Amino acid sequence: MDGTTPSPIDPAPPRAGRRAWTGLAVLFLPTLLIAMDLTVLHLAVPSLTADLNPSSAQLLWILDVYGFLIAGWLITMGAVGDRIGRRRLLLIGGAAFGVVSVLAAFSPTAELLILSRALLGIAGATLMPSTLSLIRQLFPDPGQRTVAIGVWMTGFTAGGALGPLVGGALLEHFWWGSVFLLGVPVMLVLLLLGPRFLPEYREPGAGRTDLVSVALSLATVLPTVYGVKRLAEHGPDLAALAALAGGALVGSAFLRRQRTLRQPLLDLGLFKNRTFSLAMSTQAFAIFAMAGTQLFVGQYLQLVVGLSPLRAGLWTLPSTVFGIAGSMLAPLLVRRIRPAVVMAAALLVSTAAFVTLSLVSPDGPGDGLPLVVTGFVLLSFGLGPAMTLTTDLIISSSPPERAGSASALSETGSEFGLAMGIAVIGSVGTAVYRSEVADTIPGAVPDEAARAARDTLGGAVRAAESLPDLLADDLLTAARAAFTDGLHTTAALSGAVTTALAVLVLTRLRRLPTTRPPADPVAGSGRRDATAAKADGERLTARQ
Repeated sequence: MDGTTPSPIDPAPPRAGRRAWTGLAVLFLPTLLIAMDLTVLHLAVPSLTADLNPSSAQLLWILDVYGFLIAGWLITMGAVGDRIGRRRLLLIGGAAFGVVSVLAAFSPTAELLILSRALLGIAGATLMPSTLSLIRQLFPDPGQRTVAIGVWMTGFTAGGALGPLVGGALLEHFWWGSVFLLGVPVMLVLLLLGPRFLPEYREPGAGRTDLVSVALSLATVLPTVYGVKRLAEHGPDLAALAALAGGALVGSAFLRRQRTLRQPLLDLGLFKNRTFSLAMSTQAFAIFAMAGTQLFVGQYLQLVVGLSPLRAGLWTLPSTVFGIAGSMLAPLLVRRIRPAVVMAAALLVSTAAFVTLSLVSPDGPGDGLPLVVTGFVLLSFGLGPAMTLTTDLIISSSPPERAGSASALSETGSEFGLAMGIAVIGSVGTAVYRSEVADTIPGAVPDEAARAARDTLGGAVRAAESLPDLLADDLLTAARAAFTDGLHTTAALSGAVTTALAVLVLTRLRRLPTTRPPADPVAGSGRRDATAAKADGERLTARQ
């Protein structure tokens, strides 16, 4: 496969055979692992803390540095893959991920574990854009590619949900480092099967990577992500604002440099394609809408309903199943229904999910748990197709030689959407909680306990443990009611965002045609009739 995109007068693109679908299975494994590594460590914190005795700052870095470094290196690694070869970068990153996983598992100090997690983040950044851009090479046929991206998307959905569950199972029998060793057999399979089933592709005539652009990219993304996360946790303090200002300043220099380079690290020309830009925006803002409300729902299940972290995780499994079902349903729907209609309908299902979440009560496990589970099921079922189809549009509307960069931009946009959703929507919900709880805390509550309760719901729960039963109940009732009002506010804001996105997609992408009905998805290539070829030409023209 040479990775070229057919023009409207070219023969129809070849259909992928069994070898390509096997290659997709190989790519699914690192995708699943990367998502699991974002959450697998959370349940290991108590045993890790007892063994390594990290400071509070070190513990935060152990948990966060992996995601920071993935976000920071995505743009660079996407461009590097286009230049040196996407399969080569995937295999180099896979080997590094396996080795560093062992280093992390047996880290004797908190400092070494932080370093290992940082290196895992850099290695993870090589894997993410490589897997998605290789799908572009494996599946030149648009209909099959949409199916393949749906499968790829389920890797992230399933990995994020399985992380805490697999981690909990391992911690029942082994030490905390065992959660990292999951990466070793996965990467061995990748290294053994990747050279056989994955094609190689590199940008023709690619020059050297501009190291100044790499430095500017890191100095833009890392402070910005840090600033957004700190803004979400501590509000607009000096450190958060300085990080955001510094990231914006360096970012402007980075963009100016990209416009002057013959082969830039980030091809700004991608954004001139309307389909690419709208798909990127829709994807980022859909994740933005989900993130803030998801943060509140996790606390609601534990601090209002009273579930343990593991039981709370188990109650989210139905949403994972429906998220996977939605991702796999999307390719079937767009064979007969225009993508804009499918995406708009999916986003409106997400709106219905937020409406459902806005109905939960602060009364504990009464109607709260069923409504939360139902809302999460609807949210996952709606966002699954939206994420699959926006990702497909991002990859399909970019030139083949820029597929790595386009993949990295897609994932970087998702990271920023996640961080901004937590910071903006989460902060609004927190402000509602603090405002309302300050007016309803019983006057008999001691000042220190009242200050803790005004800060967070978790602080209120801890403060109640030291109070007499009746006073503790009054405090918790007030705090849980205020927190639920904050959840209602975040759900309303998120629902407004997904509704606006549905209107945007339906009006601006309505001309995108359906994908042609494919034959046997594992059949080899074959000729298609003139009608199918004409449909492909119309699809390509609409996307440009």
